[in-house]
Amino acid sequence: MFPYRDENPTVLTPFVTVGVIAVNVVAWVVVQGAGSNPALARSVCELGLIPGELLGRVPLGSQIPVGPGLVCVLGGESTWFTVVTSMFMHGGWFHLIGNMWFLWIFGNNIEDAMGHGRFVVFYLVAGLVAAAAQVASGPSSAVPMVGASGAVSGVMGAYLILYPRVRIHTLIFLGFFVTTVALPAWLMLLYWAFLQFLGSILTVGGMGQGGVAFVAHVGGFVAGVALIKLFAKPEFVGRHRRPVVL
Repeated sequence: MFPYRDENPTVLTPFVTVGVIAVNVVAWVVVQGAGSNPALARSVCELGLIPGELLGRVPLGSQIPVGPGLVCVLGGESTWFTVVTSMFMHGGWFHLIGNMWFLWIFGNNIEDAMGHGRFVVFYLVAGLVAAAAQVASGPSSAVPMVGASGAVSGVMGAYLILYPRVRIHTLIFLGFFVTTVALPAWLMLLYWAFLQFLGSILTVGGMGQGGVAFVAHVGGFVAGVALIKLFAKPEFVGRHRRPVVL
């Protein structure tokens, strides 16, 4: 399932959501060379989160393959900042576009529910919790973790709590056949969360198939569910929520 719009109008202009998307795109083009090597490999090595390096569990000088003929050589220097920088790095065009698309669909409403400043803090905290979950699941892992999906998962978890009955218009792929359907947010988001949970069970201790950090997704989603009531302002939520008939 791939969401393409929701029936949830906003009141505030989503400056932060647009700003986060812009920062990710600029980082992709300027820092990561729009996916070209060696810029991409260097960014993943130096700005991606490597659990084993962060916790000092990977031997100095270890070489980690990150592409054809390209490796990360772990030097052992302080890498605490990668917990944040990894949220703004991506591994490919589809990775970037997918994360930014989901952020746009769900992020503008969550920003609208808490205001700009609170949304900045919420987004970063969700990303940090997601990173912590991934590190805890594989503290000796030498696989670099990059992507905004942990923080975006937090936004999706928040959306589930605030707007469970809002319709999400979604593309459904059935082999070569594609159709659209309007689903309540709770169904679409819980289905997505179940897939991430299933993937996390199968891949604890490392990345999943295709390098997917399922545990980070689950951690971010749970953080969003747990924290949204602390960040959301009831008067902001109530002013644009509309009755939905299903």
